[in-house]
Amino acid sequence: MEQLDHLPGSMECVICHGPHDYRHDHKPVPTAGPGEVLLAVHSAGLCASDVACWKGAFGYWPGDGMPGFVQPPVVPGHEFVGTVVGLGEGAANKHGLALGDVAVSEQITPCWDCRFCNRGQYWMCQNTEIYGFRQHAQGAMADYMVFPANAINHKVPDSVSIDHAVFIEPLACAIHAVDRGNIQKGDTVVVGGCGPIGLGMIAAARQANPGLLIASDLHPDRLELARACGADLTINPGEVDIIDEVRGLTEGYGCDVFLEASGHPSAVDQGLRMLRKLGTFVVFGVFKEKVTTEWSIIGDRKELDVLGAHLGPYTYPRAIEMIAAGALPMERIISHRLPFSEIDTALELTARGADSIKVTLAPGL
Repeated sequence: MEQLDHLPGSMECVICHGPHDYRHDHKPVPTAGPGEVLLAVHSAGLCASDVACWKGAFGYWPGDGMPGFVQPPVVPGHEFVGTVVGLGEGAANKHGLALGDVAVSEQITPCWDCRFCNRGQYWMCQNTEIYGFRQHAQGAMADYMVFPANAINHKVPDSVSIDHAVFIEPLACAIHAVDRGNIQKGDTVVVGGCGPIGLGMIAAARQANPGLLIASDLHPDRLELARACGADLTINPGEVDIIDEVRGLTEGYGCDVFLEASGHPSAVDQGLRMLRKLGTFVVFGVFKEKVTTEWSIIGDRKELDVLGAHLGPYTYPRAIEMIAAGALPMERIISHRLPFSEIDTALELTARGADSIKVTLAPGL
């Protein structure tokens, strides 16, 4: 094993014990086994799924006939960046990393043996282990973390600031959602929700050359950021009827593609209603409650394509390139950098949304 000298024996961290039970704590520094990578974490981002888990949403915890995905106690954090400080036997060749490299790891660590992995659909792995939720994929809200041997890792080039690289994961997710929308040149595209994922969708959709790219959000400051990311037009649905506005801009037809990034139930109904016939609806937003809508719109009235998007498969290199090229105003998007001891504040800021964009935690603050 290769390892930098003078690593401590214990580390500061956050541990999720259950809903509304995230504790600032300490635990031993892990070591890298065969094929594994030890990372000194630089920063870890929070997202809607962290908030949903913290609030006890169904799917994360047992309920509604579902067993629950989270395996506490576990260190949270699935979007992150850090520096390689340890390499287990064979890890350097396996992952193309060296001590001192800045690196990220895709949020899922696939089994590489199920039907989906064997078909190249690793992001839907039947035996999924996602950082920050599972025992075998401890997350990044700690001074150090381990990339398991089956992880998918990426070296971050010098052209990307290490402070900005924490946004690679959410941007990769946004790119995947945009890819699912199959935007055609000249399309009218609406992005519902201008949080971190929505802003990433706008920047990625801009590169697909739509005819009109519209951003929707209730917060004026987020709409301003959406314009900086490439939106042609911004609409606040709290001030105007967004469905009428979009229809008025499209000769009454409606938009071609709607990308849902807000996680608000009302956005589902709005998106379905503002789409044209034969339009495409892509769902990425994390919903903390069940959503009901008029399903006849999808089939009988419009014959819509309703698609899901999960994680960021095959899109990390493009996300790295976009950040390096300055496609997004990263200094404004990463709005907060807090110590691990302020995990509750970080979760509350992320949950409110109005006072933050991307909240991050970092060691040593």
